[in-house]
Amino acid sequence: MNSEIRKLQPEQLWNKFADLNAVPRPSKKEERVIIFMKDFGNELGLETLEDEVGNVIIKKPATAGMEDRKTIVLQSHLDMVHQKNADTNFDFDTQGIEMYIEGDWVKAKGTTLGADNGLGVATIMAILESKNIQHPAIEALFTIDEETGMTGAMGLKGGLLQGEILLNLDTEEDEEIGVGCAGGIDVSATRTYVEKNIPENCIAYKIEVKGLKGGHSGMDIHKGLGNANKIMNRLLFDGFENFGLRVSEIDGGGLRNAIPRESYTNVVIDVVHEDAFVFEMKELAQDIKTELKTMEPDLEIKVSKISTPNKVMDLGVQEGLTRALYAACNGVYRMSADIPELVETSNNIARVIVKDGQIKIGCLTRSSVESSKMDLANMLRATFELIGCDVEFSGSYPGWSPNMDSDILQLMSKLYEDINGEKAHVAACHAGLECGILGTNYPEMDMISFGPTIKGAHSPDERASISSVQKYWNFVLEILKQIPSK
Repeated sequence: MNSEIRKLQPEQLWNKFADLNAVPRPSKKEERVIIFMKDFGNELGLETLEDEVGNVIIKKPATAGMEDRKTIVLQSHLDMVHQKNADTNFDFDTQGIEMYIEGDWVKAKGTTLGADNGLGVATIMAILESKNIQHPAIEALFTIDEETGMTGAMGLKGGLLQGEILLNLDTEEDEEIGVGCAGGIDVSATRTYVEKNIPENCIAYKIEVKGLKGGHSGMDIHKGLGNANKIMNRLLFDGFENFGLRVSEIDGGGLRNAIPRESYTNVVIDVVHEDAFVFEMKELAQDIKTELKTMEPDLEIKVSKISTPNKVMDLGVQEGLTRALYAACNGVYRMSADIPELVETSNNIARVIVKDGQIKIGCLTRSSVESSKMDLANMLRATFELIGCDVEFSGSYPGWSPNMDSDILQLMSKLYEDINGEKAHVAACHAGLECGILGTNYPEMDMISFGPTIKGAHSPDERASISSVQKYWNFVLEILKQIPSK
């Protein structure tokens, strides 16, 4: 179906997106896409360079008559979130994304689509390749590793770019003009435990939580979506309280920036409790499904008998873990007092692994207020340290403070209204954008973020609106024409 994608309008953008999606590009494994992008720039005869961390910069002179306009930086990130459904056989390290069209949407077969931020990359590629699009001098900045650490933006040194205006193409609602974003920090809790022999007269069960929507742990955190790790812990807590359930292994969630969709746990119980345990689990599962039926209609909770494992967790450690996970904040911590309907601070309990005497818990804490971000991070730290975990903070990055007096904001707001007959939604978002980080080395650069409508980012439900891409493309072309003089 990728050939059908290439026929969509605007063809030049969708063709570049199809080319890009043929290149495997998971976060932290961008070697192939870096080569792809450098080859692209060199084949066009444009000045192309790779900086010391792997960002690619391609420079294109202004078209005739636009030489006196301000130089602009067009910026998007090369990496994509790699998430797939459990029943999808796909290797992100070797395969290109398999796309198809459904109504007004471009989707992928059981995986993330890579529209975040591949459509931004494809937009820039189409402009660089064009011979008839009017534009000022362009510095195309393709950053790496935005999704799992923003190390590309962090590593970009001052002085490499001369542009006065930066257009970040990583917003996911086409009526929105982004002027600010949240910062973030990774919170990781680990500890060891002594594995114990299986108690006598025990039988084993596998508990599965799956079918959740997942989604972006920033943009979707306020929607009331289910978190597989929290749901699983609720089941384990109940099973221990009522039947002395013992945990052998837990494998829940995945990437920090994705709300966890699945969790799997192997447990044992005394055979005398078998019937009551199965009945209780089914009752509790039905209660949870009823609670979440509006947002999570496809939630499945299964309890099935398995072979007895060799070991279980130390009882005291297990009890502490389930209580800590119950107590740990997940979801919205605080709404902004200054910007209506904006989540200020949140946390995503993204990953829980218990296996072979090791506990690993991974969270992503976000906030547009630095002090609030650290307040919540320290709350999580205290919660997990109470059960003997070592807690590490890493990957901290700043938010992007809104500048409502921005010249490019005024220009784009007027253009949007002129083109579409309605006002744009000027807003800050709860996702992490690279603008705040880039601004540390380029403080005088006027920055804005926008993009086409993308739904379900960071999940296999990710999809891009075809009509929105056309609308967005027309907006991009008009912005390029209207960039002011130096």
